[in-house]
Amino acid sequence: MIIGIIGAMIEEVEPIINEMSIERKLSKAQMEFNLGKIWAHDVVVVKSGIGKVNAAVCAQILIDEFNVDKVINVGVAGGVGKDVLPGDVVIADSLVQHDCDSTAFGERKGQIPRMDTFDFKCHDELVLKAKAACEKVSECKCFVGRIVTGDQFIADREKIIWLSEEFGALACEMEGGSIAQVCHLNNVPFVIIRSASDNANNGAHIEYEKFKPIAVKNSIGILKNMIETM
Repeated sequence: MIIGIIGAMIEEVEPIINEMSIERKLSKAQMEFNLGKIWAHDVVVVKSGIGKVNAAVCAQILIDEFNVDKVINVGVAGGVGKDVLPGDVVIADSLVQHDCDSTAFGERKGQIPRMDTFDFKCHDELVLKAKAACEKVSECKCFVGRIVTGDQFIADREKIIWLSEEFGALACEMEGGSIAQVCHLNNVPFVIIRSASDNANNGAHIEYEKFKPIAVKNSIGILKNMIETM
């Protein structure tokens, strides 16, 4: 079994790469794919870059080039749910691309036209494993629910409230929904795991430089606990 691990930024994947025994590297589409072992499992770890297109290209390369069996996306997100505080972890059970708008054709906001689903559902077993792994990390609370994705950095409180009311979102970010769509199209199990850096809905905020080591520690702990059970 080969597990593909995607993070958008170097801060999100470098600590994972540092834990790996790297066997080889491959560059494609200006991304560096690190192949090797971590915690006795075969993995490919890669920084995709920010945004939906980068993330989608990355996920498709993992599937086509490396034939990964599962995909895990880790990283930072903005909190949307009122109870989600900085440092808390949101595990997606489904993802919606909130910036998709075909309402002029009678579609619901977030619906990709002619797609066979409104939301992209994470693999049940991976969600359960991620939740169990998260519960072993005492420094954070764990939430399971919808994450929404768009090519927008959301800093407006009214937009955050809209994401909560329109989609029931717990967090928002810029890559997970497109990774989810690619995995759905290729029938590859996936899960999206995000650490909340702030929450405009409840006013909670940590400066990014202070938050980064918290997020990294949580991500490494959750991934380790999760992968060791796979």
